[in-house]
Amino acid sequence: MNDEVQLKINDKNGAFYIEVNGKQESLMTFVFAGEDKIIIDHTEVNPGNEGKGFGKKMVTKAVEFARKKGIKIIPLCPFAKSVFDKTPEFRDVL
Repeated sequence: MNDEVQLKINDKNGAFYIEVNGKQESLMTFVFAGEDKIIIDHTEVNPGNEGKGFGKKMVTKAVEFARKKGIKIIPLCPFAKSVFDKTPEFRDVL
């Protein structure tokens, strides 16, 4: 099963998402805030995908993206915030 996190950016908005067999099964949206921050505003995982770690994978990808770009993340989404709360090693991008 290929559940690699993919990224799409459209001007000031973007999303990390996972497709399984060509169908999008999870989505985490963000918006750019100025030049040096993104705000994660929503995370959703389709029913039937609970426990697969898709949400955490998307947050991990967002952290990698932020580190690579030298930007910060504001996790407005409660799910994303909970992952940051539980994962001290991600806090360098907050």
